[in-house]
Amino acid sequence: MENIKIQKIDMKVLVTGSNGFIGKNLVAHINQKNNFSVLYFERGDSLTEVIPQADFIFHLAGENRPEDSKDFEINNAIFTKSLCILVKESNKHIPIVFASSIQAGLDNPYGKSKLSAEVSLEKLAEETGNPVHIYRLPNVFGKWCKPNYNSVVSTFCYNIANDLPIEINDKSSLLKLVHIDYVVADFLRVLDSDFKGFLKTEIKPQYETTLGKLARQIYSFKESRNNLIIEDVGIGLVRDLYSTYVSFLEPSKFSYDLPLYRDHRGVFVEMLKTFNSGQFSYFTAHPGITRGGHYHHTKTEKFLVIKGDARFRFKHIISNESYEVFSSGHTPQVVETIPGWSHDITNIGNYEMIVMLWANEIYNRDFPDTITYEV
Repeated sequence: MENIKIQKIDMKVLVTGSNGFIGKNLVAHINQKNNFSVLYFERGDSLTEVIPQADFIFHLAGENRPEDSKDFEINNAIFTKSLCILVKESNKHIPIVFASSIQAGLDNPYGKSKLSAEVSLEKLAEETGNPVHIYRLPNVFGKWCKPNYNSVVSTFCYNIANDLPIEINDKSSLLKLVHIDYVVADFLRVLDSDFKGFLKTEIKPQYETTLGKLARQIYSFKESRNNLIIEDVGIGLVRDLYSTYVSFLEPSKFSYDLPLYRDHRGVFVEMLKTFNSGQFSYFTAHPGITRGGHYHHTKTEKFLVIKGDARFRFKHIISNESYEVFSSGHTPQVVETIPGWSHDITNIGNYEMIVMLWANEIYNRDFPDTITYEV
């Protein structure tokens, strides 16, 4: 019997506001998925044409900072009501995810317009059973967010990255933030699910900080190119802020020079320093050159020969016990220095040697914990 290959039909996902901040990030992720195609929708396009084609709707379009406050009602409330009417007239269930705001319900034109949009969507769900999922979003930040518009994070990141001033009226003012990656991840989770009914939720995790703390944190990212000290950018709010900050760097600022210290032995370059996990650097040595000849009471180090051939010598400062380790760039091997053992490293090859070095603490000139001692 001949095998029949079944071609899975793409789900057509309508994204209103597809060229906005959240829309761009969401579309980029949807386009990475198989069996999904995006129906792009921007202001001025026809809902009448795209609604019948859609299998799923992310309703992100809306008004944030109009010249006339009446546009809140037109572009948030009335537009959403029109969308609901067209979905109802399509005579099919089209799941809708709506990006609302934590301001919905507040006594201001924006909040009232968002609440009105929520009411229209809830009515659609009640009358037709059409699945609706509403997210009340706090201040969303991340790459591609428009600066000097409606995001203080993107404004601070853009201005500080580009040597422009920032304005803070109240340093203690509280902010509730969520990173774009968490928003997109939850949106995609819903897209991949078979949700029913009407849901209203918030994105987690969310962060809380103040304007003053936010500014200090972002300024520290800028200063890190001078003092080489990087913050804890691997987790949480600091991670997401740093990612956002560097996304606003102009291409001409993608790289930066490091101080280079050169003498007859070779060069020494510090690359990166951390408050809690030491610092990274590298050095070179010409053939026959020996570096080191000292010990530490507490400091520890890890050496990795990247290129060339090295001999490490160790000598215990009390017992005079000695030991040697030979390491080569051909075989990745970490050599550790041990407190109380004097140590040095010699280039025993015929070419320049390159060595990566990690120390468990930032070098402190006042308390270097480095005592000269012949091996």
